[in-house]
Amino acid sequence: MQTLQKLSLPSMGCGTWAWGNQLLWGYHESMDDQLQAVFNLCVNNSVTLFDTGDSYGTGRLNGRSELLLGRFNREYVGSNEENICIATKLAAYPWRWTRNSMVSACKSSAQRLGKNVDLVQMHWSTANYAPWQERGLLDGLADLYEQGLVKGVGLSNYGPKRLKQVQKKFAERGVPITTLQVQYSLLSTYPVTQLGLKDLCDELGIKLIAYSPLALGILTGKYSEQGSLPKGIRGLLFRQILAGMGRHGGTSGSKSLLLCLQEVAQFRNKTMSQVAINWCICKGTIPIPGAKSVEQARDNIGALGWQLNVSEIAELDRAAANTDKKMVQNIFQTK
Repeated sequence: MQTLQKLSLPSMGCGTWAWGNQLLWGYHESMDDQLQAVFNLCVNNSVTLFDTGDSYGTGRLNGRSELLLGRFNREYVGSNEENICIATKLAAYPWRWTRNSMVSACKSSAQRLGKNVDLVQMHWSTANYAPWQERGLLDGLADLYEQGLVKGVGLSNYGPKRLKQVQKKFAERGVPITTLQVQYSLLSTYPVTQLGLKDLCDELGIKLIAYSPLALGILTGKYSEQGSLPKGIRGLLFRQILAGMGRHGGTSGSKSLLLCLQEVAQFRNKTMSQVAINWCICKGTIPIPGAKSVEQARDNIGALGWQLNVSEIAELDRAAANTDKKMVQNIFQTK
């Protein structure tokens, strides 16, 4: 049994779903130098947690995000180098169902990264469609920790019922769960307000990671029903959500949420993105907004070093609760 190695987790991380994803995010290899600059800027500003997945990338580019992170990590020279934490999620593919398949998957990730994975995470629970599959996968995750191949183990898209079961199973083997990540933002409060995951995580000593804290970009304020929308699937989704916002400043909940964000941002002299991310931090989570450009990374970093006050948080909470259009929940999220 390995001795517990400490994982260094910052107050905000960086999501790398877009690094290699052509389908949703329009990735191209020509972006790699810019992405390296994003990595360097983040680490230099104490944003040292990078969240990836072995499925990140499109088609032949699967695993691209891990390859890039490995390269950037090797080539980085500067402050906070010792705190870099690369967290990868292993996909619960249908052909993965033995404990050895998870160990092999993590070893493949380590090969792409050029180093051991710091934090290994189960990408999603199979409880909603193939509960029998999960046993072997979870055993494999615990094996990775016991064999000293990772510093920590985490879960993704788990609800309280499943989380308690897994935590009990792991505790019997002396394997702590370090993190749980769920889709959490002002447009997706469900995991905390309805599932009560923050309280449970606090009770179990688990850090809650908030992925998609900007709701795929809607909370940046860059998009409107009449203005430009992103291409493809994101554009279709945004159109649906923005349709509930009213054309002339109506009373729709979604409209009031964006207006509320805008007002707080103007008062604070911050961007809407910075306020939305800071709200996640104030809620005790570690947000992992994505960044494809140095400008986006710089904007995200501007969410650090200050805090919304109690009345601003309450105002945003109210606006979020009254929003009639919410972000679509992950289909793998369990109860």
